[in-house]
Amino acid sequence: MRLPDQLSKSALLAGGFVWFGAWAGRSLNSTAVLIGSVASVAAFALRRRSLAALLLITTAGSVSGYLSIERDRAILETLVPEGVVEVRGTAVEDPRPGSAGYWFLIEPESVSTRHREMVWSGPRLLVSADRSFDVMAGDRLLVSGRLSARPGRARGDAYAGRVAARSVERISAAEGFFRVANLLRSRVEDRLAATAERPAAALVSGFLIGDIRELPASDAEALRRAGLSHYVAVSGSNVALFLTLWWVIVAPLGFGPRRRAVLGLLGLVLFVLVTRWEPSVLRAGVMAGFVLLARALGVSIGPWTALGGGVAGLLLVSGELVADVGFQLSVAATAGVIAGAGYRPLRRFPIVGAALAATVSAQLAVAPLLLIHFGTLPLLSPVTNLLAGPLVAAATSFGGIGVLAGLDYGIGLATMLAGFVLAIARSASPWPQIGWFGYCGVMAAVALGRVAGLRRIMGLTAAAWAFIVIGLNPAPVTRPAAVFLDVGQGDSTLLLSDDGAVVLIDGGPDEGVLISRLRQYGIDHIDLVVASHQHHDHVTGLIAALEQFPVGLIWHSGHSDSGPEMRALLDLAARKNVPTEIVRPGWRAGIGSFSIEVRGPLRRYASPNDQSIVLMIEAGRHTILMPGDVETYAQKDLGPIHADVLKVPHQGAATSDLDWIRSTGARVAIIPVGPNDYGHPSPEVVEVLDEMGAEVWRTDRDGDVVISVGD
Repeated sequence: MRLPDQLSKSALLAGGFVWFGAWAGRSLNSTAVLIGSVASVAAFALRRRSLAALLLITTAGSVSGYLSIERDRAILETLVPEGVVEVRGTAVEDPRPGSAGYWFLIEPESVSTRHREMVWSGPRLLVSADRSFDVMAGDRLLVSGRLSARPGRARGDAYAGRVAARSVERISAAEGFFRVANLLRSRVEDRLAATAERPAAALVSGFLIGDIRELPASDAEALRRAGLSHYVAVSGSNVALFLTLWWVIVAPLGFGPRRRAVLGLLGLVLFVLVTRWEPSVLRAGVMAGFVLLARALGVSIGPWTALGGGVAGLLLVSGELVADVGFQLSVAATAGVIAGAGYRPLRRFPIVGAALAATVSAQLAVAPLLLIHFGTLPLLSPVTNLLAGPLVAAATSFGGIGVLAGLDYGIGLATMLAGFVLAIARSASPWPQIGWFGYCGVMAAVALGRVAGLRRIMGLTAAAWAFIVIGLNPAPVTRPAAVFLDVGQGDSTLLLSDDGAVVLIDGGPDEGVLISRLRQYGIDHIDLVVASHQHHDHVTGLIAALEQFPVGLIWHSGHSDSGPEMRALLDLAARKNVPTEIVRPGWRAGIGSFSIEVRGPLRRYASPNDQSIVLMIEAGRHTILMPGDVETYAQKDLGPIHADVLKVPHQGAATSDLDWIRSTGARVAIIPVGPNDYGHPSPEVVEVLDEMGAEVWRTDRDGDVVISVGD
């Protein structure tokens, strides 16, 4: 294990105290700044210089954290002119796919309404539309659309309002280093876009520039569950590869170590712009920058010094990074890799041993953060990393050379290797995930192995613990059961039969979230998929389910104006030869423990919500009413329907006939809802459910709701 020297210890202390200060500044606001300032002055007065220096560093971090909170608050509280506007400004980032189209942030220069034009160097605005834009970060734009005063956050960045864009016109392309970076990024995207192997090519894009916008969410979730998602977060290995190629390109400008270091610093700036300054990019770039700057000055520093100094420098400038999950994971993983360097657990196979040591050390370092933020972590991720690591390194090298040199066979080889990585991720994603209980057991086994003479016992203990954890991992619910999944602002329900049959009704708005939930419940096939109606908050996740699992049959309502997600689902079903049926009232199907009767839609409706498939499900002595998002018109046609369990329509919105809800007489009501700006669920609907004496569950507060329907 590589231990830090005195300089490294000082840098690590600085990084740690700045981190604590930034966290305190964001959590305690001005109180942390005041306490740190007073303590620093007191330490100087008492001539405790070391303590005073640490307190001063901590206070500087708390100031940075406090200012980041204040900046966000000022942005969120800014008043914006509502209505039809034209916004001139600079794109902050490339367009990204969202739940209902594409979006990006813009830094405004001026905002023009019908009555006036104002110079506005104010906060950022979010631009959205139902189609993509020919826009890249740094471009100057003219955006026409409707501005609404709906502040919020996008990927952690605050914005003051939203522009529903009708048109986006590029006034001028990005300039300087930004233009060079955009040209390089465009070359990567264009060369990979021509590759037929789409998921594999999208993964190569992730390896090279951290861009996985074209990677299916189901594959992104598989990478996460297999412990491989860090390979698409640009890291030190990407920096090393880029700098190697960069130095080859600029070699005619000089070979001296100091000149190479200066040229390397320029290359780093370009690299950060190409990869769009994600938190992991910033961490890797700043660490490499510290090393190159030291070389330019004729000084040599170690990895611990670079890590501590890089963290301290970044947090002093951008205190908000302390709360960024990607930054936290990047720092922890880097610390783990450095700590594991030089350790050789397999003396006969030193290369394999070094890779295994680095992998295990990094996984142990990030495990607490994964548990805090995601609740689980892959038990066998060291195995998947050991298999995937060489493939990723080779795919990144061949892909980078192939893209820059225009060598198709290099790109082809890179996509082939990326396909192997995807195969590993898809195969490993069902493997056991562990929580705090399992993690503590693994750590105890590792600690036991450090005690002299107990290494064999450690191996046996780790194996036994893994067996216990795997044994505790099977089906988390007693079947038969109905599981109302927490998928955010949308609907998704699982029917799990005691004979193994599975019915999935709707899939929610997020492919990755749904796949994670299905894996959690051990799903490996789906007998029947029901797409209640066309809206994205019900259909989007089903596309991923159809990609990931064998599906027996799909029911849909056959609305003539089906949305893009429904069309994508039916097109995918046709390609995979999955039969589809447009349901009719009166249909019945027996699937395992469940008897399913179709009650609606009774006729054609103008509203897609009223066109929802309405199901009455019987299991034993229990009845469950699944009405999709039906509103007052369809509810009136359906008439009173009694059920023991009611899935409340439309996230509990005020679009239901309250008397119709009363007519169900439900003893249990489930409201599938997530964070939203629509006021869901409606207080009137909740009040009626309370008056009925129904037991009300909400997925945004209670998570997955499991209703056992066994006799």
